[in-house]
Amino acid sequence: MYLDARGLVLSTKSGQAATAFDHLVAGYLTQRADAGERLEAVLAADPDFALAQCMKGYFAMLAFKEAMVPTAAEQARKAAALCTDVTERERSHVAALAAWAEGDLDRALATWEAILRDHPLDVVAFRLAHFLYFWLGRPQEMVASVDRVLPAWSEEVPSYSAMLACHAFAHEEVGDYVAAEPSGRRAIELDPGDLWAAHAVAHVMESQGRRSEGIRWLTALAPNWEGSHNMQHHLWWHCALFKLEYGDHAGVLELYDTRFRNLNAPLTVASPDVYIDVQNAASMLFRLQRLGVDVGNRWVELADKAEARIGDCVSAFTLPHWMMALTATGRTEAAGRMVEAMRGFANGRGTLPPLVRDYVLPISEALLAHAAGHHDRAVELMRPALGGMYQLGGSHAQQDVLEQLFVDAALKAGSLDDVRLVVERVAGRRAIPPERFLGWREAARRADLTAPPA
Repeated sequence: MYLDARGLVLSTKSGQAATAFDHLVAGYLTQRADAGERLEAVLAADPDFALAQCMKGYFAMLAFKEAMVPTAAEQARKAAALCTDVTERERSHVAALAAWAEGDLDRALATWEAILRDHPLDVVAFRLAHFLYFWLGRPQEMVASVDRVLPAWSEEVPSYSAMLACHAFAHEEVGDYVAAEPSGRRAIELDPGDLWAAHAVAHVMESQGRRSEGIRWLTALAPNWEGSHNMQHHLWWHCALFKLEYGDHAGVLELYDTRFRNLNAPLTVASPDVYIDVQNAASMLFRLQRLGVDVGNRWVELADKAEARIGDCVSAFTLPHWMMALTATGRTEAAGRMVEAMRGFANGRGTLPPLVRDYVLPISEALLAHAAGHHDRAVELMRPALGGMYQLGGSHAQQDVLEQLFVDAALKAGSLDDVRLVVERVAGRRAIPPERFLGWREAARRADLTAPPA
């Protein structure tokens, strides 16, 4: 047995495998594009390394793609068969993978948190929990998780910057900007290439309306993103959001075509339908079209990919984005098939089916109604989902596009009560008033929160 970089036991007889495992974990935490190659190096050094086989399953699940779930389940079985002489911590990781592959995300989270109670330096358990809490819309749990383990860490512990980045992002998502920004900036001082830290501080700036500062922050850090995976695309999407607020539509489309939806970029060619890339692209096109910007044929390739993913409900928050592409291109029949596939999924077992049933389905049906010009119906369908759709995950900045769908339908339906309803929701959650956001200016004017309701 060997110890990892943070002193945790690794049940491998290969020193080369142990060293390669540390390299793998570092690559995972820093969003390196070669993480898969790093994993293969570990397995080549020791194919019987149970935790490494488990990591292969984790990576399959991190793809948020139905086609990868059988791979993850097989990896859980393979890793379990290798758990004859391993630590309880490693055995628990395999159990967490099995739960995740079975769709029981809550059991996976509970297992990781149990690991962290005994091993607060298990950064893999922590980071996976952070990831799933985020995609289940549980920012308070993100905060609680990082605040529980951070006292065991220090700058002398490898990957401390990654922990600070998570501390920053978790606290930003609950509106604690005073705690969030210093942690994010310190993480960048320790590792200028930490994308999650750059992301956390960009979110603080977005929430506070610091647009010019946000553009400078991201563009100054961008040279450090070489070799990272698709998270760099999401950071460029944030940069485009800042430019959008200035009405720089040409600048936004340039970033779309060259930075976060460049169809010829190696990352995009290698993985053309990564969930975060799809969310970036569809949400930006939707915002631009609301502002009357001609986006050309950019929806078409997204709609093509959406048709190929009908029935894949592993990433609940991505589903409305696929629907945006289908409805924007008039593919009503395909959109209907996607909705029916969601209905089938919603009858299943696990953590996600109820979320698809209660939130994704009404939002998707609202998109169909909205595209058909039935704006009253879109409002009626979506109104019950407003209070809970945060459970689909995504940040405030990402959830905003769903809220914009509702307010657009309400404005077109002439429903002032619903416009006021959603504007009040947005005003209660943001550090600056809705009228300072371009997509909310007309709605805020119509709602006029300083006036008594009619």
